[in-house]
Amino acid sequence: MPRRKRLDTTPEWKALKAHAARMKGASLRELFAADAARAQAFSLEVGGWYLDYSKNLATAETMKRLQALCPMADLRGEIDAMFSGQKINETEKRPVLHVALRNRSNTPIVVDRKDVMPAVNAVLEKMSGFA
Repeated sequence: MPRRKRLDTTPEWKALKAHAARMKGASLRELFAADAARAQAFSLEVGGWYLDYSKNLATAETMKRLQALCPMADLRGEIDAMFSGQKINETEKRPVLHVALRNRSNTPIVVDRKDVMPAVNAVLEKMSGFA
C-alpha cells in the first residue's frame, strides 16, 4: 500500500484546526440554545440503530471541515482496503481484522490468498462456551 499523505500539511487540516481554536470554550448548553433543531440535525437512524451525536462539541461547520478531509485521506479507499483484508496497519505490517469479528454475513475476508473467516468463526464458537 502506498505511503499515506500527511493530512496535517493540507489546507483542509489547517481549516479544521482553526475551527477547533474558534470552538474552544463552546458548551453544549450554548450549542443547543443556538439551534433548536440540533438534536434532529445531529442524529440519524439506520438499520434499526439510532445514533445521536448532538451531545458532542461539533457544529455543522465541524462536520463540513471533517468531511473535507475525507477525500484527502482517501477514506473510501481505506475503508475498502480494511474490509478486503489489506495490510493497512502500517506499524505491524498486517491487516486490521476486527472487521472479521463483526462479519456475521460470513462474506470471505481474504488475507494472503486465504479466507480467514473459518478460523474466526471457530474461535468465536469456542468463546460462546464462556458466555
